[in-house]
Amino acid sequence: MLKYFNVESSKIACWVNSSNFGAHEQSLIFIHGSGGDHSAWSHQYARLHKYYNILAIDLPGHGRSKGSGESDVGNYCLWVRKLLDILHLKNPILVGHSLGAAITLQFALNYPQKIEGIVAVGGGMKMPVNPSLLEFLKTNPAEAIELICKFSLAKENREKFMAPLIKNLTHARIDVLHGDLSACDKFDLTQELSKISLKALVICGAEDKMTPPDFSSQITESISGAKLCLIEGAGHMVMMERPKEFNEALNKFALSISKPV
Repeated sequence: MLKYFNVESSKIACWVNSSNFGAHEQSLIFIHGSGGDHSAWSHQYARLHKYYNILAIDLPGHGRSKGSGESDVGNYCLWVRKLLDILHLKNPILVGHSLGAAITLQFALNYPQKIEGIVAVGGGMKMPVNPSLLEFLKTNPAEAIELICKFSLAKENREKFMAPLIKNLTHARIDVLHGDLSACDKFDLTQELSKISLKALVICGAEDKMTPPDFSSQITESISGAKLCLIEGAGHMVMMERPKEFNEALNKFALSISKPV
């Protein structure tokens, strides 16, 4: 169910377990990508809510949350930290996609004591955005969004997911989406990523054209002990395109770092 939390006088919307929220011994904190919202994770919380405390966040300015969005990954990290400080969920694992992956990696550097592990999905140490796309988003947002969605999906999955993905991203405020992409473009952890000491899983669709598998390989090689999971038949929206394989990898990782009761 959707629930609202007051963070710095702003209402932040999150999908949480409809029952037993907070009662489980582990928590999965899902952070969506640029212009997205909690619904990006519907294939995850629909399956995993019986086993984990689920918190799928609408970042400020996204979905049902108030606010104006940010254009800096560190600022988004601060919002997530304040939300976690309010909720005190048990043994949280951050799971972030695209922009959310950047937030997750930065959070692991800034606030490692707040979480037990991280899952970076479709991310990179750097996540450059073509300047032409940023400009196109201002001048012709509808075509820019269609282009983003096209390249976010493996070719074989476009017929199934293209229309709903466009519909979802069309609901995003263009200034917020532009700010998100600008935040990705400025993101650079090439000199710091090796400082992450938390347990980490890196997931990428084998056909990801937005953040190619090489980006995920670089993250894995930089974080000691990190595991890489490449999922065949999926592009950038791997958690939607291949939910069964994604959830199996996520669940296996969470169980590997669970603490004895």
